[in-house]
Amino acid sequence: MNETLSLALAFATGVALGAIFFGGLWWTIQKGGSSQQPALWFFGSFLLRTSIALAGFYSIGRGHWERLLLCLAGFVMARLVVTWLTRPSKENRPRPAQEASRAS
Repeated sequence: MNETLSLALAFATGVALGAIFFGGLWWTIQKGGSSQQPALWFFGSFLLRTSIALAGFYSIGRGHWERLLLCLAGFVMARLVVTWLTRPSKENRPRPAQEASRAS
């Protein structure tokens, strides 16, 4: 396989792994917060998401640090995108706390 194509595939796989990992985290927070057993949701999701990410990194790396580095870059890029997509709207953002005035 062409080296450039191999590196592009590693980056794309990193983006996919990051989307699965961080999208799954967002979904878990949405579902787990209203669940009867939130600890089971969070722990099970953590195990599943981490297993998928580690298996993906392991299969992409295969002894090539360049592929592993690009896969990690794609993973981080997906984190930024998922964070941007799932941020609350301006109306739903919590307001910063007002400082208490101290009258002396």
